[in-house]
Order: sequence, then C-alpha cells, then structure tokens
Amino acid sequence: MNQRSYGNNIGLIQELSILNDIQYHHERMFSYAAFLGHQPHISIAELHAVVPDLHMQRHLDSHWIIFESAMDIEQEVFRFWGGTIILAKQITTDDIVLEDIPLLLANELRSGKGKVIFGLRTENIARKNIKKLYRDCKEHLRSKGRSSRYVGNERAPAAPVLLHDQEMIGNKSGCELVLLNEENHLWIGRTVAAHDPDDYGYRDMEKPVRDTRTGLMPPKLAQIMLNLGWWLCGRTKSGPPTILDPFCGTGVIPMEALLRSWPVIASDLSLRAVNGCTKNMDWFRKEEGIPKKDVPSAVFKHDARKPFDFSKIRDTDLRDGPDIIVTETSLGPPLEMRAAQRDALKHRTENEKLQKEWLKNAMECLPDVPLVCTFPVWYLRTEPLFLEQIWKHLDNIGYKVIAPPGGQENLHGRPTLLYRRPNQFVGREIVMLRP
Repeated sequence: MNQRSYGNNIGLIQELSILNDIQYHHERMFSYAAFLGHQPHISIAELHAVVPDLHMQRHLDSHWIIFESAMDIEQEVFRFWGGTIILAKQITTDDIVLEDIPLLLANELRSGKGKVIFGLRTENIARKNIKKLYRDCKEHLRSKGRSSRYVGNERAPAAPVLLHDQEMIGNKSGCELVLLNEENHLWIGRTVAAHDPDDYGYRDMEKPVRDTRTGLMPPKLAQIMLNLGWWLCGRTKSGPPTILDPFCGTGVIPMEALLRSWPVIASDLSLRAVNGCTKNMDWFRKEEGIPKKDVPSAVFKHDARKPFDFSKIRDTDLRDGPDIIVTETSLGPPLEMRAAQRDALKHRTENEKLQKEWLKNAMECLPDVPLVCTFPVWYLRTEPLFLEQIWKHLDNIGYKVIAPPGGQENLHGRPTLLYRRPNQFVGREIVMLRP
C-alpha cells in the first residue's frame, strides 16, 4: 500500500473514474476481517464452530485474521459470539491507496441523510497518515454537502461501545472503515458487527443474584462454550438443541442459552445456587421478552454424581433430556492469592474425584450426549498445575476427547483450550468430550 502524502482536492472526473473502477463485493463468498479477543486461540476455535464454511486466508498478527465465508454475518448473529471483538466485511477487492479512502467512505454513506459519523480502524498504517486521512475524509464529505464528525483518532480507534452508542453499525448515517495494510496491499472493509460491553454488562452485573464467592463465569465464555457444544454435536438437530448444565451456579450458561432460544435444564447441588439461578432466569426472561411457553426451562436441586431423571420435569418438552451438556464444573475453593503447591495438589486430588464421579454418571445416564466442560488449572509460581488422573479414566468411562475446531489446541499435551484472564490464580481448561 502506498502511504505517500496526498492532496485534499480530488476532481469530479477523477472521483467518478475511481468509483466506476471499484468493484463492490457481490460474489457468493464474502471476505471478513475479525479482531480477536485477548485469547485468540479460543476466538479462532469459536469462529470455526459458528461459521461452518470458514476458509482461513491469513493472520495479520496475533489479533487480526482474514477469512472467507458465504455467510452474510451481521450484528444479530454476532451477538451470540463471545470471542471476537470487531467484524468487518470487505467492500472492495481492487488495488486501493489511501487517497481513495474519502471517496469510498462517501460512497458507503451515500444513502444516509443529515450529519454523519465515521471512524477508521487501521493496522500497519503510520499515525501521520491516519491523522491526515481523518481530516481529508471530513473535508471530502463537506465538499459533498455532508456535515460530519469522527470518532477515534490516529492514536486509537473508537471503542466498540462507542460504535453502538453512535449507531455506527448497520446504520446509513454512520460508518467505520477497517483498513489493514499487509505487504503493500490494503484490505478495506466496513465494520458490520462489534462486541457490545453494555449488552454483556447488564446480563453480568444487573442480574439480581451474583455469587462472587464461587467465582463468576464471564457471559462471553458461556457463549463460546455453547457454540463449541453446538459444533460438537454436529449441528444435526433440526430445531434448537436442549442444553443441560448440571453445575449451573447462578445461571450464566442457562441465561446465555435462553438468549438464543435454546431450551435448558439446569441443576446444582447447592440450593442457594438453584434459587439464585431461578431468580436470574425469571428476571432475564422479563428483560429479553422470552416466554416460557416458547423456550422451556427447568431448574432444580441435584447432585451431578447421582443418576439424572428428567421424567418428573413439569414441562414435557424437556423430559427427553438434553442434546448437549455444557457446564462449568467446580473450580475448587475460591482463592484470594496464589496457592502454595501443597494446597494446590490437595485441591487437585479433590477435584479429580469429583470429575471422575460426575462424568461416569453422565455416561451411564446420557450415553449419547456430547459435552463441553471446564477443568480447573492452578497457576503456581513456577508453572500451571493441570488435572492429570482424569485423563487416564476418560477412555474407561467411555468418552473420546475431541480437539477444538481450527487446530487451536494449546501446546500443553492435551487437545483442549486454555482460558485465563490476567492475574487469575485459577484458570479454566475447556474440554470437549464425545461418547
């Protein structure tokens, strides 16, 4: 890509020539650029799970990838993806230079009325050129009779929440262009979907019951696990799958299942958790307008190590049991500081016993149901401490470990995904099992 300086004045003849030469993307396959979350290996695995025909083209760095798909992806679908921050769709395949960007922007905003808001999200473009580009885009829009303002600047693009607040996604009066400079070629797209912190925040922070003592599962992680579960069962069911979460806690996974209109069965050994889950799900139904007659659910007290019996569930649609198990099992006692090795080894022994007992029970009661679950990982001063014995029992129990889609398994000796937020003392190992 040419990052040379360029003039602000583009004549009408030159403008018409450039716009006529640009071929907008109307083929069956779309090219997308995805800005991944802080754990890109999990984001890529999820993308492979939710985009069945995903064809990976290239990685720009650890966080930007470009892929192709026939899916026409918009915010309504993206809302259910937990691992991607920004998604842009390519708007032209032609050889474009920076001086063409103001014309492209005006063309994207051509059908809107009134004042427009625009932004630029860039990679491998010099700050001085970004700064100039913002000015020139504004000047060109003014020359076309369009009042405008921009969000973001040469130091940083607009935060995703601002894209939503300013209605820049799926709106004719707002637009963010994504410009990715890769080996003298400029990939140009328009942001079609973005992570919405307010959407996640209200589900996470405003629900009536939050139990900080047992650890809080991020809604984004619940979404990722549900998507991996749907991939794991082959997406074969004609209708929505029924989810079982036998360690439901206060209901993060059940709520995310309801959000996508998936029936859900939730249980927990703790009556406190069951009551909290019930209260949260009732609140969530009202917030999202999800009647129980349309999306059935059941919550009850149950020890996951004991036989499952769904025949007494009030809603008859749930009595056949689940299609997928998606659950966060126990992460052990909450830690306020890094565990000493002796304590971590004790926690591991206790957790190994729990995992073996509940998985054995799940296989005996639900022998055809695949599952996605988490195992705890303790981060000691020297190295992480993983569960070990359970891996020796899985074959005997009857489960086959399934590697995550897209070849994104961690390099720690097992085909799993490792999830850990900064400074966490206990991480999560995401495990996929199929009978």
